[in-house]
Amino acid sequence: MATTTASRSRPLTWSGRATPYLFLAPYLLLFSVFVLAPGLIGLWVSLHDWDYLLENRPFVGLANYTALFDSGSAVYADFWMAMRATGIFTVLSVPFLVVLPLGIALLLNRPFRGRTFFRGLFFAPYVLGVAVVCLMWRLLLDPNLGLIDWVLGSDIAWTTSLPWGWVALVGVTVWWTIGFNGVIYLAGMQDIPRELYDAAKADGAGKWAEFWHVTLPGLRPVALFVVTTTILASANMFGQSYLLTQGAPGGETRTAIMYIMEQGLRQYKMGGASAMSYVLTLVLIVLSVLNFRLFRSRS
Repeated sequence: MATTTASRSRPLTWSGRATPYLFLAPYLLLFSVFVLAPGLIGLWVSLHDWDYLLENRPFVGLANYTALFDSGSAVYADFWMAMRATGIFTVLSVPFLVVLPLGIALLLNRPFRGRTFFRGLFFAPYVLGVAVVCLMWRLLLDPNLGLIDWVLGSDIAWTTSLPWGWVALVGVTVWWTIGFNGVIYLAGMQDIPRELYDAAKADGAGKWAEFWHVTLPGLRPVALFVVTTTILASANMFGQSYLLTQGAPGGETRTAIMYIMEQGLRQYKMGGASAMSYVLTLVLIVLSVLNFRLFRSRS
């Protein structure tokens, strides 16, 4: 017994102390190369009038940032119009992508014949690429040849008018990604101890009481993950707007990422585009922190 106690109190060797860092090294290397380094380079680019086709890239300090808040600048109106479009899409899509998957997960968590088939059915669209999804729905929503208008007996310009452009973008996005959040909720439900439901039934709790007092509290960490990632994904929406509505009508559905791409890759204004990216990033950081605080205050 004394030998065992002595061996436990023996200090770690250098190799023992280094073991955790060796396991972390691959992640830290990839993070540094693909996240940290590009982030620092982008910050440096944002401080320059950076045209990657020219050799002269003068340092302009914070001019690219101040231009975004100067109503007299050339980019002010278009940038904040794009930020407004991003906000509209996020506000419209996030509730559907948070609530509907929860309802689907509740149904698919119950035992019934064909449950595995329906689980796969709801998740199947998520495996498709954004180009495939948008091309398919652009054909379906076409006002001249589209199946949707033919079924409805209407001639709605789904991709070139308002509010139908937002209906198309939100509807397609929900159809495409609802399965992912549903699977996350479903996995969270299966981790809730069955004993809690048995105790609730023993106390006479009904289905609603079980959901409110057992399921929701048990899903709090999962819900935090779903809400945060959904907000970030919606705020970074690009493919649907670029391929489905192409920003129409009049740039009303052109999101911030789409405008940043146009400024950086089409107008060759990489400095301004980088500054816009960091402003958007700061907004998303603030939203994420508020989201974490909100969930923490309710725990």
